[in-house]
Amino acid sequence: MTTTIARPNQTQDFGSLLRGWRDRRKYSQLNLALEAGVSQRHLSFLESGRAQPSRGMILQLADALDIPLRDRNALLHVAGFAPAFQQRSLDNEDMAAVKKALEMTLAHHEPYPAIVMNSHWGILMQNQAAMNFIGLLGDSETLWRQVDPSGSRNAMRLIFHEQGMQPYIQNWDQVATFLLSRMQKEVAADPTHEALAALFDELCEHPNLPADWRNQTWNNMPPPILTMEIAFYETRLNMFSMLSSFGTALDITAATLCVETFFPADDETTEFFNRLSQ
Repeated sequence: MTTTIARPNQTQDFGSLLRGWRDRRKYSQLNLALEAGVSQRHLSFLESGRAQPSRGMILQLADALDIPLRDRNALLHVAGFAPAFQQRSLDNEDMAAVKKALEMTLAHHEPYPAIVMNSHWGILMQNQAAMNFIGLLGDSETLWRQVDPSGSRNAMRLIFHEQGMQPYIQNWDQVATFLLSRMQKEVAADPTHEALAALFDELCEHPNLPADWRNQTWNNMPPPILTMEIAFYETRLNMFSMLSSFGTALDITAATLCVETFFPADDETTEFFNRLSQ
């Protein structure tokens, strides 16, 4: 069943867009006014169209609402201002330091897998350990054609596809529930991200989802962190991951990059990856 999440209409005026973001963030006018350091009366006038925002006011309110950089540009545009944030490719010379930092992160995490993803889980970079690990599923090119014919090499499609990792994940119900719940929050936080929303709707139609994934419960006290339990024939692995991002990003691409580093949860998994790297 497709999950419907309200998404803003890009043809709206500034006041309507601002009010929509405020509603999504569950802020009253007073709460937002206090957070942004503006008067509630002026905020009311901005939303009603009785007052026009300055460029600085738009950015001030967008920061208070934690609006993604891409959508801050949209707010500026409807108010008649030029965009404030660029969206460069990773190969752009201005992004050299960013790309170098990613390469260093991936290299330093060997012999354990690490990947760099965009905002809708497409894998952009990976270290040798990640390539070796994915290679356990079969020939890489053939595998990706099967699990993601779009060519985006999407990590979620790799995990959820029956020709990908799904059959090997022993605690599938827990992992699928956790990942879908996280994606649902991401879609709610960035409702104009059409590719992310489409991916979430696609995964919600997956035939092997736990029936009650929307109502996650733990019979006992949950562990400190959810591990992914994987069985490759006679080999059993226990892994968990950590997500990291750039804390001072002022470029749309840099702001949406995510590094996922995987760690062994037991000695056997540690030994496995040490052997795999040799």
